[in-house]
Amino acid sequence: MNSSLIGWGFYVPERIVTNKELESYIDTSDEWIQERSGIKERRFFKPGKDTVSTMAAEASKKAIEIAGIKTEDIDMIIMATLSPDYFFPGSGVLVQRLLGLKNIPAFDIRQQCSGFIYGLSLADQYIKTGACKTILLIGSEVQSGIMEISDRGRDIAVLFGDGAGAVILQASEEPGILSTHIHSDGEFAEELYMKNPGSINPDFVSKQMIDDGELLPYMNGRMVFKTAVQKFPEVIEEGLVQNGLSSNDIDLFIPHQANARITEFVREKLGLPEEKTVSNIHKYGNTTAATIPIALAESMEAGLLKKGDLLCLAAFGSGFTWGSAFIRI
Repeated sequence: MNSSLIGWGFYVPERIVTNKELESYIDTSDEWIQERSGIKERRFFKPGKDTVSTMAAEASKKAIEIAGIKTEDIDMIIMATLSPDYFFPGSGVLVQRLLGLKNIPAFDIRQQCSGFIYGLSLADQYIKTGACKTILLIGSEVQSGIMEISDRGRDIAVLFGDGAGAVILQASEEPGILSTHIHSDGEFAEELYMKNPGSINPDFVSKQMIDDGELLPYMNGRMVFKTAVQKFPEVIEEGLVQNGLSSNDIDLFIPHQANARITEFVREKLGLPEEKTVSNIHKYGNTTAATIPIALAESMEAGLLKKGDLLCLAAFGSGFTWGSAFIRI
């Protein structure tokens, strides 16, 4: 059996935060942010309304409706997020509760920006082995709450946003997911990470950590950019070779929305025209595990993909982790 994509949906919070608004809190400018990242605005969650699990549930409901299935048809939930509602349990079980599902397995995976690709690979294996027939795969993040909107947190605060995307995958005799390719290299774990709060510290969390900014994410931007532009083309080429394809066969390319400059570099490396490459980072910023499913849902709604088209997905992120997937629509 193959894993076919039969449903998709996304949800983003109502609050739009423009670069101009950030200028009120950070020593930055709209021009500087756009030049560095391609971002014009992003969405921030509304406390009391939006959480990782509620946004995931809203995206899931749309995907379920488009798939034309009943909620109880879902055999498993795979939740990709770095920002779960609670330290534990994971948000997968919270989405399960919101959807009114009982007894099925629901788990979180934490591969950050590569989370959706990793989740896609996992879902594909469960379906191909016959263990599951229908799987709900979600990427959802609330990151505005873990960032500091200040000069101290500027490098992170201007890039990230909140949102959720979901897809339904189902067993099918027709072609669907052709292949997935996932990799990691823990040597660079501390180049993009959030050290605290964590069990590495005897106090877990302390006032001193807060005062010293040790509860904020850290990113070595140069290292991330340098490695991303290397790994993106490599893992895409890996998939093309395995499937006997060339970049000319790709009908639509949806990369993780990390940086417009990275997307442009990879697009040129693959020799793809702009109309075959999806970029929505200007609207939402980097929503980490949610970027690809949000862009995928938008692309399907816009009619950018039709039956038989070849879709290429690729991501790179913290860990370092990276991956690609090739899907026949």
